[in-house]
Amino acid sequence: MKPHLIVFAVLIAAFIAYNFFFRIEDDRLNTIVNIILASILFGYISFMAYSLLRKMKK
Repeated sequence: MKPHLIVFAVLIAAFIAYNFFFRIEDDRLNTIVNIILASILFGYISFMAYSLLRKMKK
């Protein structure tokens, strides 16, 4: 489970770094990139939950 948490921390750091330092000036494109990054984060959270439930079932 530790590698999953490390990858999740890197994804969160990338999301924060993008929003603070690498914002795109076009608001519409910036919103699209934020939605994509947030979708990846929530998808990874669901993957971690699925992995944890599968380990608990065994």
